[in-house]
Amino acid sequence: MAQFQEKAIVTRVEQLSDENFRISFTSPQIAKEARPGQFVMVRTVGGSDPLLRRPFSVHQSLDDQTVQIYFKNVGRGTHLMSQFRLGDEVSLLGPLGKGFTIKSDRPTCLVGGGLGIAPMLLLTKRLATLNKIPADIRVILGGRNAAEVHPLVADFEAYGVTVSVATDDGSLGEKGFVTDLLNKISLPEDTLIYTCGPDAMMDAVYKVAKSKKLSCQVSVEKEMACGVGACLGCCKMKANGEYTHVCINGPVYNAEELEWEK
Repeated sequence: MAQFQEKAIVTRVEQLSDENFRISFTSPQIAKEARPGQFVMVRTVGGSDPLLRRPFSVHQSLDDQTVQIYFKNVGRGTHLMSQFRLGDEVSLLGPLGKGFTIKSDRPTCLVGGGLGIAPMLLLTKRLATLNKIPADIRVILGGRNAAEVHPLVADFEAYGVTVSVATDDGSLGEKGFVTDLLNKISLPEDTLIYTCGPDAMMDAVYKVAKSKKLSCQVSVEKEMACGVGACLGCCKMKANGEYTHVCINGPVYNAEELEWEK
């Protein structure tokens, strides 16, 4: 699949909570090629401090022109990104990695936790476009509190899918974890589960999927220095004891491919 280093223009900056931001870029080459589950590497400044790009899932791809990313202001790179303004020129590299395998003829359940919600929106859009029965698409979103989740709920509901929410403090939806909801809902026996979030959450989702004898794809969150397989820094253990490099072999895997106990 084609990859581009594109001079993208910031067209919208949304502060969705105290820490969470969503930024839209005019980036037509990447927007046309991006698939759900892929990511981009963002150069946060024009100079060399910080030196390395930052990886972010493609949150949305709109009208073959616009790419959106969703992130939390947690460090130097993301703080600089939170200061982006309309018209800023930003270097994007992408789309990168292996995305979700989409099977539009099967019921699906999407489970996103925290920043793992990011790639679920483009996946929801693609599934809703291909699937004539939006009711066959279930979405479960989780976060620490309402502020982390509420601003995104309407974007998912716009595709006609059923959205359920769990928050750690019970300020939105049910109090608890996404796996609590996943355990409660009744899913057809051929349902395919897609998930992204912290490893502990995805491990728990995979365990629920196994207990229900359902297929599960996971999008792995991993720190990356290059995003193209050159630095070999984004290693993750596979179930067979070998290592995989997330940037080129992932970030999406079938859950059973990975080691979840280490």
